[in-house]
Amino acid sequence: MLSHKAKYALKALLFLAQQEETHISRTIEIAEAASIPKKFLEQILLDLKRGHFVGSKQGKFGGYYLLKSKNDITLADIHRLFDGAIALLPCASLNFYERCSDCVNESECLLRHGLISIREETLKAMEGITIASLVKK
Repeated sequence: MLSHKAKYALKALLFLAQQEETHISRTIEIAEAASIPKKFLEQILLDLKRGHFVGSKQGKFGGYYLLKSKNDITLADIHRLFDGAIALLPCASLNFYERCSDCVNESECLLRHGLISIREETLKAMEGITIASLVKK
């Protein structure tokens, strides 16, 4: 399941994706439109900025805008940023791989092979859904 942080990040990105490209959105504007607590949103926007998904402008007319194209931001990107691995076990993960301590022979582990299949299908689906595709619906 997505964490609240990942869900709110997606909602904030959807809001930003629906604005004119030159529009800079204030935090309060995003919070109210997307029904996200402002303090929580501020933390999320900082994480999105560190992940190079959004940029910010300081000052009286400052705020946030999409840095990365809405066509290039996928559900997988946001899940990994906020919730970590897509795989159900570390031994089946692409980016967060860790060997299981109780595994006798990883190459013959039936559970690992099954979970890799699940990861592949989940990843394929999550990478196929972009912020732009969600805005279109």
